[in-house]
Amino acid sequence: MAVTAPLAGRAQSAAESSSDAGSITNADLVKAYRSMLLSRKLDDKEIQLKRQSHIFFQISGAGHEAILVAAGMTLKPAYDWFYPYYRDRALCLQLGMTPLDMLLSAVGSKDDPNSGGRQMPSHWGVRALHIVSGSSATGMKALHAVGSADASVIFDRVAAIPDRASKYHADEVTYVSVGDGTTSEGEFWESINAACTRQLPVLFLIEDNGYAISVPVECQTPGGDVSKLLRSFPGLHVDSVDGTDFLASLKAMQEAVAYVRARKGPAVVHARVTRPYSHSYSDDETLYKTKEERDAESIRDPIKKMAQYLVANGIATESDLTELLAGVEAEVNDAANAALLAPKPAKSTATQWVYSPDVDPTSPAFDTPARPEGKPDTMVSAINRTLKDEMTRNPAIVVFGEDIADCSRHDALNVVSGKGGVFKLTHGLQKQFGDDRVFNTPIAEAAIIGRAIGMAIRGLKPVVEIQFFDYIWPAMMQLRDELSMMRYRSGNNYSCPMVVRVPIGGYLKGGGPYHSQSGESIFAHCPGLRIAFPSTAADAAGLLRTAIRCDDPVMFFEHKHLYRQTYTKNEYPGADFMLPFGKASLRQDGSDVLVITWGALVQRTLVAAHQAEKEGITTAVLDLRTIAPYDWEAIAALVKKTSRVVVAHEDQLTCGFGAEIAARIAGELFQYLDAPIARVGALDAPVAYAPELEEAILPQTHDVLKAIRDTVRY
Repeated sequence: MAVTAPLAGRAQSAAESSSDAGSITNADLVKAYRSMLLSRKLDDKEIQLKRQSHIFFQISGAGHEAILVAAGMTLKPAYDWFYPYYRDRALCLQLGMTPLDMLLSAVGSKDDPNSGGRQMPSHWGVRALHIVSGSSATGMKALHAVGSADASVIFDRVAAIPDRASKYHADEVTYVSVGDGTTSEGEFWESINAACTRQLPVLFLIEDNGYAISVPVECQTPGGDVSKLLRSFPGLHVDSVDGTDFLASLKAMQEAVAYVRARKGPAVVHARVTRPYSHSYSDDETLYKTKEERDAESIRDPIKKMAQYLVANGIATESDLTELLAGVEAEVNDAANAALLAPKPAKSTATQWVYSPDVDPTSPAFDTPARPEGKPDTMVSAINRTLKDEMTRNPAIVVFGEDIADCSRHDALNVVSGKGGVFKLTHGLQKQFGDDRVFNTPIAEAAIIGRAIGMAIRGLKPVVEIQFFDYIWPAMMQLRDELSMMRYRSGNNYSCPMVVRVPIGGYLKGGGPYHSQSGESIFAHCPGLRIAFPSTAADAAGLLRTAIRCDDPVMFFEHKHLYRQTYTKNEYPGADFMLPFGKASLRQDGSDVLVITWGALVQRTLVAAHQAEKEGITTAVLDLRTIAPYDWEAIAALVKKTSRVVVAHEDQLTCGFGAEIAARIAGELFQYLDAPIARVGALDAPVAYAPELEEAILPQTHDVLKAIRDTVRY
């Protein structure tokens, strides 16, 4: 096979006229073709295995191979960072994944390097190559990639971060790929917005095969050409290329990568590719594509085009390509045979890697003594001081969100007093720790969480704020499908230890439907998340420190009504004080009835218990403090002691977290009960603006008192 000499003569002229891709040898071209062919044959093998019921899902990268091999030849594995999507088989092969790696994933083997059998095939993730685990929600990772690029900049600028030189390269690039359908998603545009606003070193590859499953591009994108829409973003390099032409693709990728490596800003390569197979094995494109359209696409097949180019330019003969094909098929068949014999995951490992196997926030290591200092102060002060102490201790902590900085315009920073969040909890952090560690973001909750995920993957410790719980919902996909699942779906190769601070709850007089919501039960339904919900200043300090030092993502709910109440004040418990998760606080002991509660209902329950005491009823009041995990041992002991239980919370009664606690008590401790379990919660209605309506909707002290009385008198 004629592959040893540099591209010359007729072949050199063809390369220059096609794309001027720079110096590339005949050997390089043949290797590129082989990588493309290997990707296609792996698709074909998986389709065969699916038909034989050896695998359970198949989605191909057919038609995308040329641009992806070009990307792999231009970028650096284990140096740059990669957020591919499920069409990127050829890229991942080029970066160093093997056919066996991919087929182990397809059969769901425990030895699958992507996920240990937890994730669907073609959802790539190899730590050693910097290929980051992706989900089926293809647009989400665009924000993770921006966070990765954020981390590149932060590592470069914050010299105090330990071992930062081993965590990044000064000219590294973060690559992320999406399909044309994904460019309709808000997360894609949020990622472009953030990348251009901060001029981040991220490269977006849009693989436009003309269809989002069955929806054609003209029904998704105004004008049918997303690159035209992107050209107005300042500092964004945009190129549009025939992604089935390998040499044109190589040139486009080289120029885009060079632009990003030179730190000129982000880049987009819009590659027009084909999809010769249906969207996935479950799809049938003949239902929505005409034969004429499919025939026209076949002419643009990058495998065919590359083979024709090699033969036409004397780089390889038909015989050479036949021999090469035989070698590829043998390699794929050998890998398939090995994968079919590979062991499957043991059923006993089903819940492995939901949480960190190394750091247990419920352990005695997080139970450290308080060393109180100063006068009693508010929860606001306790959280602010804890953040300052932890940021001093750990230079890798970054704090960001909407309005959380003191002042985004640096020149004014020494003139104005600074904002520091709508509730002032982050006041002074930017002035003390600088713009690279404390900064404002656009009003885009998904982007806040998504970028934090990307940073956490890289080894930073984000502590981010969602300004109001009521506005957390745009980030729900990031929280549920990405943050909570990253460790599990990657087989513990990746994790996202970070803290999401969220002001929550009502009792504000005028907060209305969009500044008064609760809903912690929704997040308790997300395995992988930890949930803290303090009710005093000291608990807020201790739990926040544990959350920051924890190795899992933590939702840290801060009740707005409690921020400045006198009854939540405590002395600051010191810079090393931690409270373990899953350890409730017995706020008041009693033998007649137990009330399990948290958040703003703690104080209302204590008042109700005091009133009940006048009637001769002694009430145990247990403040859970954390929801995931919660202190079942304390609950069980007190149920056995009192035999009567009330669960009180601010969230709506229906499907509130109290229902879970009540169900478990009924299921496991029924023999100890002398009365039905009572629940107190909000009405099943939004929290209204008028104070009279708010009072009727949210549970009040008299509601808790009535439940105590009724339960004791049953």
